[in-house]
This record gives sequence, C-alpha cells and structure tokens, in this order.
Amino acid sequence: MAEGVLRRTMRVLAAFTEDEPAQTAAELARHAGLSLSTAHRLLAQLVEEGVLARAPGRRYTVGMRLWEIGELSPFAHRLREVALPHMVRLYEATGENVHLAVLDDPTPATAMAVFAGRLTGRASVPTLGRSGGRHPLHTTGVGKALLTTRDQPWLDAYLEAPLIPETRLSITDPTRLRADIARSRIRGYATTREEMTLGNISVAAPLGSVPGLPATALGVVAHLDESQDDRRLGPLVMQAAKDLTRALRQS
Repeated sequence: MAEGVLRRTMRVLAAFTEDEPAQTAAELARHAGLSLSTAHRLLAQLVEEGVLARAPGRRYTVGMRLWEIGELSPFAHRLREVALPHMVRLYEATGENVHLAVLDDPTPATAMAVFAGRLTGRASVPTLGRSGGRHPLHTTGVGKALLTTRDQPWLDAYLEAPLIPETRLSITDPTRLRADIARSRIRGYATTREEMTLGNISVAAPLGSVPGLPATALGVVAHLDESQDDRRLGPLVMQAAKDLTRALRQS
C-alpha cells in the first residue's frame, strides 16, 4: 500500500534538529528516506502552505505557519503562560536555570521529557535544555520527577528498555533507578548529580495532576557546589511546583 503524504511529511519535519535547523532537499530526502524527486514535490507543497520556508543556500527551514499552529497547543496557550510567573519567581529565588517539562508518553519504552519552557540568565550554568527539546527521563531532574508520577506497571515496562548513559555517572541499572525514584517520592523532589552534564546538579518536583495536561515537572539546574545543593533547592522547587499546580487548576 502506498505511503500517505502525512507520514512522509512527518519524516521530513523530524529531520530538522537543533544542530541542523536548515537543510537542503537532498539532506531532507536522505533523512526521510525519500527519493529526491519525491522530496522536491513534497517540499514545494510544504513551502506553499507555509509549513516550511526557503533559506539561503537552497536550504529549507521550519515555516511560520507551523509555529503559529504550535502556539495553539495547550502547552503554549495554557501551561507555559500560567507557568511563566512561577518560573520567574523560582529563577529569582535561585539565580539558576529553570526548566518546565512534560511527559511525552507514546509508550513507556519511548517516553521522554519534552521541555515546555525555560528561563536562564547570564550567570546561569550552561545546559542542553531548550524549549521543545527532548531528553531522557532517567538522566534529567525533570525526567526523574516525571518518573515518580508513573505507576508500577508503567515503570516495569519503561525499565525493560536499555537505559543509555549520558555521562559516566548516569544511572543505568534498573534496580538503582527504582531506588532513586522511591527516595524521590518520599522527599517530594528528584535530583541528578552530573548524570546529564558533568559539573551540574538538577533538582525537580512533579506537579499535581491537572485535567487536560500531561504529567508535568518543574526544576532547576545549577553548578554542583556547596551553595547550590538539593537541601536548599528542594524546598524552593517543591513550593513552586505546588503553587503552579494550584494556578493551573484554577485557570
């Protein structure tokens, strides 16, 4: 059976990354597994609809129309706008990067944390997180916080897949990760120590359930030093998550 246009379009769009935001027709065709002639026809249609835009060097980028449609999602319209004042207050209290993430859960084996918002300052530690970026659950603070919201059957299915390390300190043993999740549930927040980026600590707390929104977590990323340990950051993050949960339920 012939493949539909929608599937081809999604494969083309999936080829764009933070490292490769502009690509040629040949590059997109290769990433999407399409012939060059098919790719050219599809790209012309996507440009005409505003889904893609032409860029210098015979390249293509994501178009304005796709951004406009994306802004209609509940993550942008509800979650991010309500969350912004709470993220600002958490940033002011810590002086560190603030991340807001949601659980993308097609299946436990492929679930990831999608960053829905981020605040940072000039003195904040550099991080890999960006709005719209996808990161592993087991190596990020917000990801571990999201794992604390899952039930046992879900976690069992998640831990059946290999846990890929991001640094030499990433927790990849299922037994150790289960114990870490259990500790996080007890104290109310999750932590990572140099598990995503060497030299960084992350502290995050899950939000309570909010109708219409996926599981969500709020966290900070800081330098790993005595002034920014989880005993100081944890209560600040938990209070911010509690306040944001209340605001979202009232929105």
